[in-house]
Amino acid sequence: MGKAEMPQVTQKSDEELREIWQLYRREKDPKARRELILNYSYLVKYVAGRVMIHLPSYVELDDLISYGTIGLIDAVQGFNPEQGVKFSTYAVARIKGAIYDALRAMDWVPRSVREKAKMVSKAMAELEQKNKKAPTDEELAAHLGISQEKLEKILNQVTIPQVMSLDGLGGTDDEEEGTSIDIPGPSADNPLNIVQDKDMKELLGKAIERLPEKEKLVVALYYHEGLTLREIGEVLDLSAARISQLHSKAILRLRGMLGREKDSFL
Repeated sequence: MGKAEMPQVTQKSDEELREIWQLYRREKDPKARRELILNYSYLVKYVAGRVMIHLPSYVELDDLISYGTIGLIDAVQGFNPEQGVKFSTYAVARIKGAIYDALRAMDWVPRSVREKAKMVSKAMAELEQKNKKAPTDEELAAHLGISQEKLEKILNQVTIPQVMSLDGLGGTDDEEEGTSIDIPGPSADNPLNIVQDKDMKELLGKAIERLPEKEKLVVALYYHEGLTLREIGEVLDLSAARISQLHSKAILRLRGMLGREKDSFL
């Protein structure tokens, strides 16, 4: 895959962007299309950087940017402002979808890993419902009939973007395109990841409140404050591997809660 190098561009003002959008929608002007793609290229870099955090070292960031650029081009061509959705919200969903589609095509995520993630998530939900509290690692391992060492190994294996992202909690494992991130601008602080559906957003918020304190803190620092797992480790004086594991457990718990108890939360 060729490297994706986007030229450095000066961001357009809101007024300039409105004029460019009008020209593109009216005449499908190729120059206007190129200007829009360049102006919003920061969205591709942002999404690619976030996805990159959990990927194997052999995956190149430039490749993710290439995949994401395809999504941005599709977003520019398919955007309809009359639907009342911000372009950044719409574009991020398409960019992320294009990146995930490409990663799936690489076929580097074993089906067995997905199955382990579902197994652990289901067990967490069952124990949480039965005991009215989040299960400990010891309780979870006993429920699964495995050692705590085996459980830790599984948690490390399932730290992958297809199952380890808050952004995908609103749908099924294959519905990544239904997610969104509200990004105010290229120079703004890392934004809060949101679930597009209002009810699901409320449901997710309630589920997060039920997480154990350390996992809740990791989720807050990662999704609200935009810190990387390494940076969170520095804040909490824990290894990046430990933070990654806490993040994995938090997402698996949330998937279990939302999958099993959705109606009771609404």
